[in-house]
Amino acid sequence: MTEFATLRAKATALLTGAPFDPADPAFAAPLARLDTSAKALREALDLSPNRTSLWPDLPLKGASADISSSHQRIRTLATAWATPGSALHGNSGLATQLLGALDFLYARAYNETKREVGNWWHWEIGSARALTDTCLLMYDVISAEQRAAWIRAVDRFCPNPDRRTNLTNFSETGANRADKALIVALRGIVGDDAAKVALARDGLSDLRDGGRNTLFGYVTSRDGFYADGSFVQHDTVAYTGSYGVVLLQSVSAVLGLLGGSSWEVSDPKRSVILDAVERTFAPWIHDGLMMDSVRGRAVSRGGHRDHDAGRDTVDAILQLATGAPEPYATRFKELAKGWIGRGRFLDRAGIAATARARTLLADTRLTPAPRPVGHHVFADMDRVVHRRESWSFALSLDSKRIAGYECGNGENYRAWYQGDGVTYLYTDLDHYSADYWPTVNSYRLPGTTVDTRHRDPAVSVSGTGTFRPKNAWAGGAVLDGYGVAGLELMAMGSTLTARKSWICLDDAVVCLGTGITSTDGRTIETIVENRGTTGALTVDGVLQQGHEGSSTSSWAHLEGVGGYVFPGGAPLRMLREVRTDSWRAINDGADTGGTPVPVSREYVTLWFDHGANPSGATYAYLLLPHATAEQTAAFSGVEVLANTAEVQAVHAGRGGQGHRLFAATFWAAGSAGEVTASAPCAVLVRRAGDRVSLAVSDPSRTVDTVTLTLGHPAHGVVRADDTVTVQPGKNPTITVKLAGSRGHTHTAELTVGRHREG
Repeated sequence: MTEFATLRAKATALLTGAPFDPADPAFAAPLARLDTSAKALREALDLSPNRTSLWPDLPLKGASADISSSHQRIRTLATAWATPGSALHGNSGLATQLLGALDFLYARAYNETKREVGNWWHWEIGSARALTDTCLLMYDVISAEQRAAWIRAVDRFCPNPDRRTNLTNFSETGANRADKALIVALRGIVGDDAAKVALARDGLSDLRDGGRNTLFGYVTSRDGFYADGSFVQHDTVAYTGSYGVVLLQSVSAVLGLLGGSSWEVSDPKRSVILDAVERTFAPWIHDGLMMDSVRGRAVSRGGHRDHDAGRDTVDAILQLATGAPEPYATRFKELAKGWIGRGRFLDRAGIAATARARTLLADTRLTPAPRPVGHHVFADMDRVVHRRESWSFALSLDSKRIAGYECGNGENYRAWYQGDGVTYLYTDLDHYSADYWPTVNSYRLPGTTVDTRHRDPAVSVSGTGTFRPKNAWAGGAVLDGYGVAGLELMAMGSTLTARKSWICLDDAVVCLGTGITSTDGRTIETIVENRGTTGALTVDGVLQQGHEGSSTSSWAHLEGVGGYVFPGGAPLRMLREVRTDSWRAINDGADTGGTPVPVSREYVTLWFDHGANPSGATYAYLLLPHATAEQTAAFSGVEVLANTAEVQAVHAGRGGQGHRLFAATFWAAGSAGEVTASAPCAVLVRRAGDRVSLAVSDPSRTVDTVTLTLGHPAHGVVRADDTVTVQPGKNPTITVKLAGSRGHTHTAELTVGRHREG
C-alpha cells in the first residue's frame, strides 16, 4: 500500500468510524439515524434528465448556500454508501446516482471557471470540504477524469490555507485557516499530491508569512488563542465554543492524519493546541455540554445546541489524544471519559464518534476525571466561569475591546443583551438546550440591567456584524478558586449606565449593582432570574400561586434550581408565563435556519423595577445553587460591606470553612472593610490560618500602579509575582504594577508571622 493509500484509509476511517462491529447494539441508533437521513435525501434527489437542481429546496439560482448544502447532502449519502452496516452500504445504484450528482454540480455550479457570489465560506470551505470528503469516501469508484475535474474545482476556491481566495492579500486566521489546512491536506491525499499535503502542514504554522498567523502560537490581539486561555474570532468575539471548536476539530484531524507520515507536523509550538484542551476548552465544558457564553451567534442555531457543540469538542479531544504525547494523551482520555459518562455524548453521536467513545469507555485503565472546581477569568475575551462540584456559573461581559454580540447571515436576531452581564447557571443538563433561546424573553436575560426600549431584530448590513459598547471596565480577578468580576455598563443606544459586580464563592454568587442611571424616560430593570421551569416558587416561605406579583422580599426559592437572597429586603417582581415561538424566529440563515414549528416553555422571571429615569439606583442579591428553601431562609456568612459608585465589596466566610474572604471592585480610590486601594482595581484578600493571599487586577486597563493597604498585620512574604512589591508590617502595603497586564491577575501570599525561607 502506498503512503497516500494509507492516508486515504485513515481519512475514511475518521468519517465512517471503521472498523467497528455493526451488530454491536451501541451502533444501532447512529446507524438508524444515518439510514433515515440518507433515505430521505435519496428519495428527494431529482434524477430527471433535465433537472436544474438536485433537490427542490436547493434551487441553485444564485444562493451560495444551495451549492454548499448540495455538496453536504451528497456527502451524507456517500457516508451511508461507505459505512458498514448502513442499509445503503455499497449500493451500486446509489454510487451511480452520486457520481452523476457530482458531475451535475461541477458542470452547473462549482467548477474552476465560476466566480464566487454570496457568502465566501460556502465556496471556499463548505463546498470544498464536503467535496473532498466525498472524493475520499468514494475514491475507488470515481474515474480519474472525474477526480481531476473535482480537484480543479477545489483548487480554484481553496488553493491554500493562507489566503482568502475572493480577496487580495487577506490572510486567513483561526478556525478558517484550520479548516482550509484540512481541506488542502485532504485534496492532496485524494490527488496523490505531496506538495499540497506539505502546503497544508505548513499552513498550520503559517510558514508562508513567517508565522504571523500560526495556529501554534499565542496572540495579544485579534483572532486566535491567548495565553490566558481566551479564544477570539472575528477580531472581537469570544468564540471558544464555536469557531474555537471548529479549529480544534480541523487541527486534530490534520495532526492525526499526518502523524507518522512523511508530512508529520513537527512544529515544536504545536503544544499550544495540546495545552488549549485544559486551558481553553475544558473550563467551558459542563458535563459534556459546551456553555453558551462562548458560542456567539451559534446559540441561535436550533440544529446545533450546547450538547452538540460539547460533543464535537470532546470528540476532537479524543482524536487529538490518539497522536498526542504523554502526559497529554492519558489526561485527554480521562477528561473525555468523565464528560461522556456524565453527559449525553452518546445520545446523538455519529457512528465514528460512537466508535471512538466505545473504545475509550472500554479501557478500564482510564479513570474518569471528576467535575472540576475552580474559577477562571478570561481577561482577553471578557468572560468568567466559576466551577463547583455540582454546579457551574458563567458570566458574559463586553467592552470596547470585546463585542456585546454578533449577528448576521440571518442569525441571532435577538442578541441585544448577550454580553451585558448575562449570567448562566448550570444546575442540570437541560436548561439551555431545551428550546431556551427562541422562547426566553430576550429583553430579560438573567444578570442584565436593561432599558426596556423596543428593539428591532439584530442584523448586519453585510455578512456578520459585531457591536461593541464604549466602556473600558470588564473583567475581574481570581484567587484560590474564588473570583470577583465587574462591568461598567454603558448601554448601547441608551443613556443607561451602571456599575455591576459579581463575587463567586463556594455555595453562592453575590450580585451587586450601583449607580444605575438613565434619562430616557423608560423603565430600567435588573433581571435576577429568567428560568425555564415548572418548579414551585416560594417567597419568604409563601408558595406563589399566581402568575404575577410583587413584594418586598428577603428571599425566594425556585424548586429544582436553588435560592435567592436579598440582603435587607428588596422590592421583587415575579412572573410565571408560558412563552411560545420558533427557532426560525431567531435564525433564518440560508444553511443554519431553524424550524418554523412553534415550541413552548414555561418560565419564572424575577426582577427589580428601578422605574423610569433612575438616578444612582442599586440592587443586591445572592444566588444559592441547589440550596433548599430552608437553607435559603437561614443563609448567612456573606456581608455586603459597600455597594456605592466608588466601591462594591463583601466579606464571606463561616465557621468550619477555615477562611475569610474579602472581595471588592474599587471603581475609584477608597476603602472598604480592612482594605484601602489607591486606585481603581479588582481585589481579593483571603485569610486562612496564618496565611494571607491576595489578588489584584485592572479590568479597565487604564491604571499604571495601585497600592493596597491592609488593616491587619502581615509580617512575612511567602511569595509574590514579579509585578508585586510587599512592605510587611502592622498595616502591610502591597504595590502592584498593572500597566500592560491586559486585565490579568497579580498575586502574592503573606504570612501573619515572620516567614522564614527553607
